Amino acid sequence: MNLLSFGKSKLSPIPAQKPLPSLGMCLLMDILGCVFVMIPLIGPVIEMLFAPISAVIYLRMFGVRRGLFGGIFNFVEELIPGLDFIPTFTITWFVRYANQKKETLTIIKPFIR
Repeated sequence: MNLLSFGKSKLSPIPAQKPLPSLGMCLLMDILGCVFVMIPLIGPVIEMLFAPISAVIYLRMFGVRRGLFGGIFNFVEELIPGLDFIPTFTITWFVRYANQKKETLTIIKPFIR
């Protein structure tokens, strides 16, 4: 467990966070979602099979707390024709990255003089 020191006071535990998934993996998942549509005849069938797999991967990558709504949205997005251009994984990665930076600055800011 990582500990933060507050001067000479007691050490406080740093809350553990789920690590941020790889941006490359997020881009790959978004590209796969778009590519399957371009395959003639069997593209829609592959898309139907890929939708639940993509939703489960999304849920595993971003955790249950933040990934449940996104996983459901990703599932619906993959099933509805014409919505495959939305980069759900990449948007979520950038939102999580921005939130992590914001939380880090909030923790560090009181110690900057």
